[in-house]
Amino acid sequence: MFEYFTSLNDHNLPYPDTIHPIVVHFVIAMVLFAFFCDVIGYFTGKTRLFEVSWWNMFVATIAIFVAIIFGQFEAGLAQPYSLTKSVLSLHTLVGWSLSGIIAAITAWRYVIRSRNPQKVPIYYLGAGLILMLIVGFQVYLGDQLVWVYGLHTVPVVEAVKDGILR
Repeated sequence: MFEYFTSLNDHNLPYPDTIHPIVVHFVIAMVLFAFFCDVIGYFTGKTRLFEVSWWNMFVATIAIFVAIIFGQFEAGLAQPYSLTKSVLSLHTLVGWSLSGIIAAITAWRYVIRSRNPQKVPIYYLGAGLILMLIVGFQVYLGDQLVWVYGLHTVPVVEAVKDGILR
């Protein structure tokens, strides 16, 4: 596959830096902010926050698929070595699962919004809390891949190319 890319840089990418973290941080922020708006709206009665939450979840649902596309592409270019493969596989599995979970919760939120835009059921907030825990776990896995295993960092890319890491 690598022979199709004529100019991979020091990070083993055909563009200056990884795009997946940029998009995925956008998704994380929107999902967390949507949950925050729903909780604040639920306890304060400021129902305008429910509309903010809805639009954040809607855009996050679209953006997570963009994040996954870049994540899959960049994971393939990372040339993962043996120590990273289990974490990368789990990160991939949780990422794809999150795309389905976020899409399902957004669909549920659409139904709630259609029926009564002034209220959010406590069960929805519970689902949002579970979503926050899964997102937190996914962030932990992504942090491991970058900060512990160094995927797409120059020293690790060079070590893989030199055969030091397998």
